[in-house]
Amino acid sequence: MSDQGRRIITPLDLEIVQSLRCGDRILLNGVIYTGRDAAHKRMIQALERGEELPFNLKDQIIYFVGPTPAPPGKVIGSAGPTTSGRMDAYSPYLIAQGLKGMIGKGLRSNAVIEAMKEYGAVYLGAIGGAGALLAGCIKEAEVIAYPDLGPEAIHKLVVEDFPVTVLIDSQGGNLYETGQKAYKR
Repeated sequence: MSDQGRRIITPLDLEIVQSLRCGDRILLNGVIYTGRDAAHKRMIQALERGEELPFNLKDQIIYFVGPTPAPPGKVIGSAGPTTSGRMDAYSPYLIAQGLKGMIGKGLRSNAVIEAMKEYGAVYLGAIGGAGALLAGCIKEAEVIAYPDLGPEAIHKLVVEDFPVTVLIDSQGGNLYETGQKAYKR
């Protein structure tokens, strides 16, 4: 493991997910997908109609981000995480369909945490306010679904050493709880 974290290549399998613990620092490499609330709503509606999704959820990671347009010479614009709670209504269903990881910021509902424990998934945190720096870890970006949503379309991203921290692990370990306890007297 480097000073910055354990290097993990996507997709995530259950063995990798179960080896991660809250507080672990990770450098993601490979393909991840983007999606915010509007894209999540459409994915759920597609599944309810029995339709295929724009990508196979099995063992994948969704990054809750709406990147800004790419400036000249860049792959993507600023790509910082959005508040994950907006996806809480949709995440348990997607986790049950095989989603193994989510990247965002902020607390998650009990329903999401229970689904993560039941099906084996992790919630990863990216640093809010560091979108321009995170964009430097994105080597390729392609809109693969819902282009009418603009920056909230689903993108397929290829990332290299994308830094995240395990906020909630597949056993329910929660950095928001353990971190606070460490500083209480």
